[in-house]
Parts: sequence; C-alpha cells; structure tokens
Amino acid sequence: MSIEKRVNEVLEILKAIGFPLGPGTEFGTKLRQKRVANILMGVANLQPNQSFGEIAYYGDGNNYAPRTRDLIRFINDHYGESIADSSYDDIRRKNLDFLVEAEVVVRAANRPGAATNDGTRGYAISPDATDLFRLFGSRDWEEAVAAWTNKAGNLAEKLARPRAQKLVDVKLPDGTTLNLSEGKHNDLQKAIVEDFLPRFLAEPELLYFGDTAKKILIHETERLQEIGLEEFSHDTLPDVVAIDREKGWIYFIEAVHSANPISRLRHLTLEKLSSDCTFGKVYVSAFLDRAAFRQWVAELSWETEVWLASDPSHMIHFNGDRFLGPHEPS
Repeated sequence: MSIEKRVNEVLEILKAIGFPLGPGTEFGTKLRQKRVANILMGVANLQPNQSFGEIAYYGDGNNYAPRTRDLIRFINDHYGESIADSSYDDIRRKNLDFLVEAEVVVRAANRPGAATNDGTRGYAISPDATDLFRLFGSRDWEEAVAAWTNKAGNLAEKLARPRAQKLVDVKLPDGTTLNLSEGKHNDLQKAIVEDFLPRFLAEPELLYFGDTAKKILIHETERLQEIGLEEFSHDTLPDVVAIDREKGWIYFIEAVHSANPISRLRHLTLEKLSSDCTFGKVYVSAFLDRAAFRQWVAELSWETEVWLASDPSHMIHFNGDRFLGPHEPS
C-alpha cells in the first residue's frame, strides 16, 4: 500500500470520530493532516504495507510504547518524512496531545503515573482505537463509530466550545411563541410584545419584530405594503411595528437599551418614510425603567410617547395637547 493511501485511510477514520480536520481547525492543512496520520501510525507501530488488523494496544501481546524521539525515527524511516530529532516537543504539543485528548492514544502507557518530565514515558494506541481500526471497512464500521462517539465524544466539537445560549420566550398576540437570544434589549422587546401591545392596542397585529442576534423574526412584507409602507427596510424599521385595525393606528416602537430612542431626527425620518401610510401613526420609545428613561429624556421628540416596562400600565406623553394617539403633521 502506498503511503498516500494509508494516510488517507487514517484521516478517514479520524474524521469519522470527530477529530478536528476541517478548515480553520488545528489540522486544517494537508501538511498537518499528513503529519498527525503518520505519527498515529508510528504510535501503532504500523508500516504502510501492514493492515490495520495487525495493530495491537500496549499489553495485548504488544510492549511497544514509543517516546517522541522514537516516533520521529519511525516516521522518517517508514513514511518518507525528514523531521529533525530536535522537533520532539512539536511532535508532542502539536500532535500527540490532541490524539491523547481524543482518546485515540494513551500517554505513559508503559509507565502509568510517571511524572510529566519523565523521558521514559511512551505512547500507545488505546484499546478502543485498536478495535476501531480493526473494524475499518467492515460491515460493523458504522456501529463501531457510533459506539466510539457515544463513549469518547467528538474532539472537534469539544474544541469549538459551543456556548449554551439561554433564550427568552416571547408570546405573540396570535398565541404563537418566538425564542429570542438572552439580553436586556430582548427582555425589553418581550415586555413590549407581551405587556404594551395587549394593554394599549385593542386588536394588536405584529407586522415587524427584530432580534439582536437573529435580526428579523417577523417581517410581514405584504401587509406593510398594503398600508403604504413599501420603502421600509430592516435598517430603517423600528424594533417593533404593530397595527390596531380597530382604531386604524400603526405603532412604531423602539426598544431603547443602549441606543435609538425616537429622537427629533428619528421622528422626522420615520414620518417621511411612512408618508404614504394610510394608518394614523404613533411613535413610542420604550425603556426598561425610569433610570434608563432619564438617560435619554433630553433626546426625545415632541408628539411621541414613552413607555416603561417597570410601570406597564402608564404612559408618558410628549405632546401636551392630547393623550395617546396619532398627530397630524404640522
């Protein structure tokens, strides 16, 4: 068997059990992949012309447990490499440590409990990996891979360190539920949908709803266009857009956590973009509490509304001539 074919077989096995071989991983290049495959064959004491059935783990009639320098000599002699003897530390850090963590290789197989700096410590292929290699290409291969993954896990996934992200459940006016990523901004949006809309809209219909992580969750394009909002894009729409068909009003609501209240400029922009809208327009800046409101009060535009999630049954009206409702452009 050629060295190239042997390397490809080893890589196929490693890939099947979740060793990090893809782009952007520690073994994303062909050079690194070839090196780790050759080193693994050195640990297994397997030359290219030998079959995987000849692999034996340490103690299974086999006392072979090479040190890093032994591995360098082995792969130079049998796998066509020319690694300097002084590269033993790279062999360990860049290859063997990963194979040990993946449970393919056992560290200090010949000297369990030996100190880290003990130069007599040797490496050996693990008993489970021995069984896995022996079954490669057989009808039991897929079952063997499943058993391996169930027991040893997937090193590529472990290294990726996936984050268990908490989600915020939001119940919409129509009774369905959405999941938002966790955060103060989305906590406020949850309050807007679950507390503000049912309190102040007789028949709330949600036409647009964005999430800080997922961006657009609801975008009822056709219904927005029906009421004259054809020029709006995700970048220009407020966080929440809802209509009350009974009153014929549309609500542009900004969830203000770190930016974007309905300022004078924002107010003017929204009025221009909604100039063809057939519904009366209500502009609302929503805040978590009074402390957050105080930070932005100087920027708020007249003829807009303020709602605090901490005081959900009340409204603050920045208008002076009426309570909640749309205003005709002056």
